[in-house]
Amino acid sequence: MKRLVVATLAIIAPIVLSSPAKAENAAQVKRLLETNECIGCDLRGANLSAAHLIGADLRNANLSGANLVEANLEGADLTGANLQGADLTGAMVTNASLNNSNLKDVNFTNAMLYDADVTGALMEGLNLKNAQIYNTGISIGGDNE
Repeated sequence: MKRLVVATLAIIAPIVLSSPAKAENAAQVKRLLETNECIGCDLRGANLSAAHLIGADLRNANLSGANLVEANLEGADLTGANLQGADLTGAMVTNASLNNSNLKDVNFTNAMLYDADVTGALMEGLNLKNAQIYNTGISIGGDNE
C-alpha cells in the first residue's frame, strides 16, 4: 500500500506543481514579429510590449489579455480582432483600424489614439485614464441624447 501511495505521488506531483501553461502561441508571435502579419492568429496573452507593429495586419486575431504596453500600432489593421482585456498602456494607436473589434475592458491608460477607426467596435469598460484621443470615435462620459 505504501509503495502505491509513493508511486501515485511521484506521478501526480509534477502535474500538480507545474506552472500553468502560457496562453500565447510562440510560433505565431514569432511570425508576427518577423513578417508584421498574423491574420486570424491566436495571440492570447502574448507579450508584445514595446513591439513595433507599424502597419501590422492583425485582422481577426485573438489578442485577448495581450500585453501591448507601449506598443506602436501606427497604421495597424485590427479589423475584427479580439482585444478583450488587453493592456495598451502608453501604446500608440494612430491611423489604425479597429473596425468591428472587441475592445471590452481594454486598458488605454496614457495611450495615444489618433485617427483610429472604431466603427462597430465593442467598447465597454475601457480605461481611458490620461489617454489622448483625437479624431477617434471614443468619448469619455456624458449622455449624447
